[in-house]
Parts: sequence; structure tokens; C-alpha cells
Amino acid sequence: MEHKHFIIYKPFGFLSQFYSNDSKQQKKNFLGSLHDFPEGIMAIGRLDEKSEGLLLLTTDGKTSDFVNSKKVDKEYYALVDGAITDEAVQQMANGVEIGFNGKKYQTKPCKVFKLEEEPDLPTRSKKIRDARHGPTTWISVTLNEGKFRQVRKMTSAVGFPTLRLVRVRVGHLNLGQMQVGEVIPIDLLEEF
Repeated sequence: MEHKHFIIYKPFGFLSQFYSNDSKQQKKNFLGSLHDFPEGIMAIGRLDEKSEGLLLLTTDGKTSDFVNSKKVDKEYYALVDGAITDEAVQQMANGVEIGFNGKKYQTKPCKVFKLEEEPDLPTRSKKIRDARHGPTTWISVTLNEGKFRQVRKMTSAVGFPTLRLVRVRVGHLNLGQMQVGEVIPIDLLEEF
């Protein structure tokens, strides 16, 4: 069987799955509504419902395991509430304590910096509060672990909650000029 691989710009408000048998989730948005994906497709890593951006999809479980086991870098742009301080940026880079599965977890050191200008991203489908409600800051966070809602928990831990979160890179694959909901078939290279 020849495996298929895709990159997708996951929209805000979509779950990183293709369908659900759970009656409570029937009104949710699933990736399967964006494209006619082949049987057996799965997301490599996930983005929560309120996050958006680059998501890799594959029909190959070995590829998924490889990407997850190699601790591939994932870069996120986060719009945070407030004028984030250099101290808070350094705390995140050094690692902060967050809650994970009901326990305390110390995040691993990662790369964090303020973006000099607002990134060129498509407008989000749901409006984000504007500057009338106080300052905001865009930061870049690159990590190679992926705990549930990790970036959001990290920014909150240093006092600057995330207002918008967009994954812009996984390994060497970039979001580039993709548009929200766009799906592109790719030949997945073995090295990230």
C-alpha cells in the first residue's frame, strides 16, 4: 500500500480528528469536512480546537511514530494578552511549571522571542479582542515536546495568557502562504 501524506492549515474551531461517534461532538467541526482524505488518515500531533495552523496528516502509523519520537521542532506564533516582559520570555525559554494530567510538569528549555512585527497571517474566523482592551504581543515559541495545550499553559504560567495560537512550522515544513483550510498533498521526507 502506498501511503499518503498531507499538510493542512487547520482552521480555528476545528478538532484535529476526522469524525466522532460521540453524540455530544456531532455539532463540532472535523478535518474530514475540508477534503476527501483517504481511509486510515491520522493527524501527526494535534492542535486543540482553539488553535490553528500547520498540521501534518498521514496514512502511515510508522511515519507518525517517527515524527513524534524524534522530538521534531514545532514553532508557534502566539498573540499574548499584555506587553510581555523580557523576564517572562526568559522564564518560558528556561522552562516553567505547568499542570499536565493532574500533576505538575516542568517544561523543557525552548526557544522563545518577541516578534518585531505582527506576522502576516490570515484573519481568524472568530474576532480577537483589539488594542482598545490593552496591549498585546506576538511571540515565537519553538519546542520539541508537545504536552496538551502546552504553549497556552506556558504563557499563562508567566502571566500573559494566549489570545491566538498558530503553529507555523513542523521540522522543515512551513505554513508559508497557505490559506485557512487549505490541504496540500506532499511527499514526506524522512528527515525533519
